[in-house]
Amino acid sequence: NNSRGLHCSKLYFLTASLCFCASLLSSISEMSSRNQNNTTAGLQDDRLLGIVLLSIVTTLPCCVFLYINGMMLFTLRSKAVFCETARYILLYNLLFAETVQLVVSQVLFLLAADRVVMTYPLCGFLTQLAAFTTTIAPLTLVVMSVERYVAVCYPLRHAGIVTVRNTDVAIILIWMFSFLNVLIRLLLLLELPFDNLLNLQVKGMCSRINIFVGPISDAYNKAFTCFVFTSAGVAIISSYIGVAAAARSASADKASAHKARNTLLLHLVQFGLNLSSIIYFPLLMTLSTVVTRAVLVHIQNIFYLFILIVPKCLSPLIYGLRDQSIRPVLMFYLCYRLPAFQNE
Repeated sequence: NNSRGLHCSKLYFLTASLCFCASLLSSISEMSSRNQNNTTAGLQDDRLLGIVLLSIVTTLPCCVFLYINGMMLFTLRSKAVFCETARYILLYNLLFAETVQLVVSQVLFLLAADRVVMTYPLCGFLTQLAAFTTTIAPLTLVVMSVERYVAVCYPLRHAGIVTVRNTDVAIILIWMFSFLNVLIRLLLLLELPFDNLLNLQVKGMCSRINIFVGPISDAYNKAFTCFVFTSAGVAIISSYIGVAAAARSASADKASAHKARNTLLLHLVQFGLNLSSIIYFPLLMTLSTVVTRAVLVHIQNIFYLFILIVPKCLSPLIYGLRDQSIRPVLMFYLCYRLPAFQNE
C-alpha cells in the first residue's frame, strides 16, 4: 500500500509538472501564431524568444521545487507519528501554504511575462489566494515557535497543552484569520466606483498594487502586513530568547534546550525568507525610479527567482534534511528509483 501510494504520489506530481509544461508550450504556440501575422516580425520574434527563455528558466526550477515539496508533504502523511505529532502537523500546514503560494506566484509571473490582460475578478482571485497563503506562513511559524518554547520551559505541561486537538484548533484559527483578511480586502474594493466589474480589465500586469488602488485599501494593506510580520517576529524572537535563557538554567535539560534553540533559529531563518517576499514589490517600485525600464525588467526577473521562488524550496530542505525522523523517509521517497535504495 505504501509503495502504491508512493507511485501514485510521484505520478501525480509528474503529471502536474507535465501539464504545467504543456500549458507553457501551448502559450508559446499561441504567441508564435500571433507573431506570424505581425508586421514587426523581427521585434516580435526577439520578444518571443525572451519570453520563452524566461519561462523556461523559471518554470523548470518551479517544477523541480514542486516535486520536492510534494514529496515532503507526502512524507509528512506517510507515517502515523507524523500525523499525530504537533510539530509535524504544523510543518505540513506551513509547507502546504508555501507550495500553493509557489504555484500561484509562477502562474502570475507567466501571465505577466506574456502580457495577458486579465479581468478584475480573475486577477483578484489569484492575488487574494497569494495573500491568503502569505499570511498563513508567518502565523504558523509563530505557533511552531510557541510549541518549542512550551516543550523546553514547561516540559511537564507540554503533553497537556500541545495536543493534536489544540494544534488543529490553532491551524483553523490561522486559516480563519487569513480568510478574514482576504474578506476585508474584498470589502474595501467597494470604495471604488467600478462599472461592469465582471468585464473590467486590469491595467498592466495582475498584481495586488494594480488591484487595490484606493487609498484606504493601500493603508489597510500596509498596516495589516506590518502588524502580522512585526507580531510574528516579536513572538519568534521572544520564544528564542526564552529557550536560550532556559538552556542556561541549571534545572533545564541541556540537550533538549539546545536542540529547541537550534529549531527556533531555523524558524527565524524561515521567517526571514517569508519576510523577503513582502519586500518584492516595494523594492521594485523603489528601483523603478532610478533605473531604466529595460534594466528594471532584468532586475525583476532575478528578484523573482531568488526572492520568491528559491525560498519556497528551502522549507523542505531546512526542516526535512535536519529532522532525524523525516530525513530518512524523505530521502527514501526522493531516491526511490536509485538502485542503492531499491536493494535496501
